[in-house]
Amino acid sequence: MSRYNIVAETAEYTVVSEYRPGTRVGSGYQSEADLESSFISLLRTQGYEYLPLHDEAALITNLRKQLEQLNGFAFSDGEWGRFFPECIANSNEGIAEKTRKIQEDHVQILRRDDGSTKNIRLLDKKNVHNNRLQVINQYEESGGAHGARYDVTILVNGLPLVHAELKRRGVAIREAFNQIKRYQRDSFWAASGLFEYVQIFIISNGTHTKYYSNTTRASHVRENAESERRKSKKTSNSFEFTSFWADGNNRAIAELADFTKTFLAKHTLLNVLTKYCVFTSEDLLLVLRPYQIAATERILSRIEISTNYKKTGTIEAGGYIWHTTGSGKTLTSFKTARIASALPYIDKVLFVVDRKDLDYQTMKEYDRFQKGAANSNTSTRILQRQLEDGTSRIIITTIQKLDVFVSKNKGHEVFKKHVVLIFDECHRSQFGDMHAKIVKSFRNYHLFGFTGTPIFAANAGSGGNPLLRTTPQAFGDKLHTYTIVDAINDGNVLPFRIDYINTLKMKDGVKDKNVPAIDTEKALADPNRIREVVNYILDHFDQKTKRSSFYSLQGQRVSGFNSLLAVSSIPAAMKYYTELKKQLSERGRKLNIAAIFSYSANEADPEDGVPDEGFDTESLDCTSRDFLESAIADYNADFSVNFDTSSEKFQNYYKDLSMRMKRREVDLLVVVNMFLTGFDATTLNTLWVDKNLRQHGLIQAFSRTNRILNSVKTFGNIICFRNLQQETDEAIALFGDKDAGSIVLLKNYEAYYFGYDENGTHHPGYSELIEELEGRFPPGQSIVGEQNQKDFISLFGAVLRLRNILTAFDGFSGGEILSVRDFQDYQSVYIDLYHELAKGRPADREKINDDIIFEIELIRQVEI
Repeated sequence: MSRYNIVAETAEYTVVSEYRPGTRVGSGYQSEADLESSFISLLRTQGYEYLPLHDEAALITNLRKQLEQLNGFAFSDGEWGRFFPECIANSNEGIAEKTRKIQEDHVQILRRDDGSTKNIRLLDKKNVHNNRLQVINQYEESGGAHGARYDVTILVNGLPLVHAELKRRGVAIREAFNQIKRYQRDSFWAASGLFEYVQIFIISNGTHTKYYSNTTRASHVRENAESERRKSKKTSNSFEFTSFWADGNNRAIAELADFTKTFLAKHTLLNVLTKYCVFTSEDLLLVLRPYQIAATERILSRIEISTNYKKTGTIEAGGYIWHTTGSGKTLTSFKTARIASALPYIDKVLFVVDRKDLDYQTMKEYDRFQKGAANSNTSTRILQRQLEDGTSRIIITTIQKLDVFVSKNKGHEVFKKHVVLIFDECHRSQFGDMHAKIVKSFRNYHLFGFTGTPIFAANAGSGGNPLLRTTPQAFGDKLHTYTIVDAINDGNVLPFRIDYINTLKMKDGVKDKNVPAIDTEKALADPNRIREVVNYILDHFDQKTKRSSFYSLQGQRVSGFNSLLAVSSIPAAMKYYTELKKQLSERGRKLNIAAIFSYSANEADPEDGVPDEGFDTESLDCTSRDFLESAIADYNADFSVNFDTSSEKFQNYYKDLSMRMKRREVDLLVVVNMFLTGFDATTLNTLWVDKNLRQHGLIQAFSRTNRILNSVKTFGNIICFRNLQQETDEAIALFGDKDAGSIVLLKNYEAYYFGYDENGTHHPGYSELIEELEGRFPPGQSIVGEQNQKDFISLFGAVLRLRNILTAFDGFSGGEILSVRDFQDYQSVYIDLYHELAKGRPADREKINDDIIFEIELIRQVEI
């Protein structure tokens, strides 16, 4: 078959380009048993072998047979007697060790009877179709803490690598998640522990189907146990981190039958298991999401096709990926680099990042794939040595080091090699001289860029090279798109809620844009205004960052979230930091405040809302540098560290500050441009804004707040002390779509408080729910009857969810309707019902009833 036959190649894509659901079969009631039966029948039509296998002895016998078939080798009884307990069912190994075996050490060494050794593959990762898929159901495990019967398990070469739990239609899919959690706690480890090999879990109620990795589930169980001990909340390893499968256009494939035809197509499942998982240095298994896999495969296809058509060294050999901020671009881009480096005709893959994004954790991940791969970021000399080393297939370097190398090594041999360059973030700095140098120096290259906020004609600046102003001009075709609207719809990032706080009134008839900018900035920097802004921040800090909510973070009990204060200039940062310290002292309050900024030359392109800010402190004026030294000295005193503004120590200060922001040790960080792009901290929920932002700069800055953490963090909080409403609307229209505002932004206070109509459906507001609550279930009266109890649980759960959102609005204070005592009484009834219905079912603690879901996470945020 011709390598140029693109149509034939797409048949093996892991993610289908477009999926059209089949005709729905059946309209009558479907029991869980019926759903399971139809699921297995569909798998059998797709080439899975069904085994009527229900106990461990039969499972082990089948495993031996499958491994013998895969390896073309028959174990003697003695050899199997050694291999199975040593290499497969080692009693000292748990989920992490078994996951590492599947992902990294899938070739195990057998000690043969004659003393020789033989490699035994658990999986064939080179030719995935050599792996055999089987399906079993109703497997019984009696050796755990409680007896268990598992729904449907997929065996790969005899090992249980995928497990599905099903619930009948009409039952919350979360119940299947909770069921798997109980199995992990009570029985997956039992007997030989073979079910600890499961890599991917599938949960479905027929209507909705989702998947997630084994360590999402395992970490959830572990942290839930900590939560019970500490009375704290679950963190990110909970139901929020389950994913829908989708097609290449990001349309979710939710129905179980459709999910089975796509995700569980043999080549798709085997590709996901063998190619599109990443086992991190923290022993977490990350299963790439469909948009990440689609982007990777589009790049790999472009490399192959452009190579075959001899287009290397041109813009047609590359392209860019538009994946919104917070969607996991770094994971996608590095996985792409890893797979591309294994292509036999590629000599080198250069994975290029900005130095401020290359933190310790990222370097550690890179080094897992190739020892020392990230060392080239430390010096240009090491980069040169790796470029000249034929065994170094993948190299991670910074834009800055690559720029120096290209400038100093004209005519170097590496420029003739077949090279793939992948830019992790298409920052502005890559559009200018650096891009021109690469294109001029390298001859046989593919150039790819990843960005969350592409530069289009509409948001391109007027400065610089007119031929390199936009992302398509610099990188070529757009190969895949996953916008902020897609990410919010999928639940992969949070929406924003924006408050506009008026701090500067103009005279009647004078509009902001008619006032000279210098005069406006002068008024905005007035000490009286800054004092009022700081007063507002401190008055509302606990409310916006939800300091009354407690949860578990890396084994520690913490309250609420942290925040960034983005200001317009270094002088403004100095004023704000000083005023914050002053007012905190006057209030007798302790918050860990930090500040960071560096010299940034005037941008050639002032339209960009967030200019690149490097680590240059030497060029700061004396006053600014002295102030920065003083702020760092405060930080040193707070955390018993030793940093200053010298070049190396300042870079280390940046890294340490980044780490402490992620650990929620810093409460509020004052920045000018730093930390507004490329910085991810799930604990950050609030951005206080006193600077002009627009287009890609605005989306980048806002997106610091919208990473998913737990059920208390339901949106990113943006508090603007300047009127950025028009800029926000324009940015969302550009980077989502023109109708994206209702998805990207939360509704206003009135909608949540009084209710609203949408698409012909009325969504009751808080006041309506409270009226119904007090009318049907007056405080102090018993709730009699199972149906009434279910209705109360559903109604009060809805109240809790709305109350969680409304507490972030200033106007909610005083509008609670319920007295504190009545709210406590309702809480008591709610929690008592939870425990009453759970009584007598210790192994089933989270599964209360198929018809109801308790908002126990939300109830725990309130300290009673």
